[in-house]
Amino acid sequence: MTRKAADCRETPSEINCSLTITGEEEEVVRAAAEHAVSAHGHEDTPELREQVRGMLRDEAAGPVPKGMQFVQLIEFTTRKRAELNQLMDEWEDRTGGKRTATRAVLTEDHEQPDTYYEFVEFPSYDEAVRNSHLPETDELSQRMRGLCDGEPTFHNLDVVRAEAL
Repeated sequence: MTRKAADCRETPSEINCSLTITGEEEEVVRAAAEHAVSAHGHEDTPELREQVRGMLRDEAAGPVPKGMQFVQLIEFTTRKRAELNQLMDEWEDRTGGKRTATRAVLTEDHEQPDTYYEFVEFPSYDEAVRNSHLPETDELSQRMRGLCDGEPTFHNLDVVRAEAL
């Protein structure tokens, strides 16, 4: 059975609510109705629950998630993954509250050991540029190059579709 989602961001409200509720349909209808009463001042009626049910969407459906409009793909080879992991952890610690990257996924090529691809998500291209201008990011880039077997390759990608499957 497909999980359902109710997202307050899809319905304008005076309190600018950002709550998302996900689960089986009846669970979501019940929880969303309770939330509508406690947070938005609605009355729990059969009509409210039907209105909530009509606004549900499949969990996997929907627009590109906020914070994921642009992705940078970095392709590189290294035999020093442990050192690279330490470097990335250090960068995360040093850029907390400053970086604009919203998520990073590091993968290793299954057929080509020591070949890696890192996907770094950003809210926009401009935010990626801003992130790359952080002194900590510049330092990371220089130190990362020292761990790589050659020059990393950067691909700048606009996200046109993303969904949970």
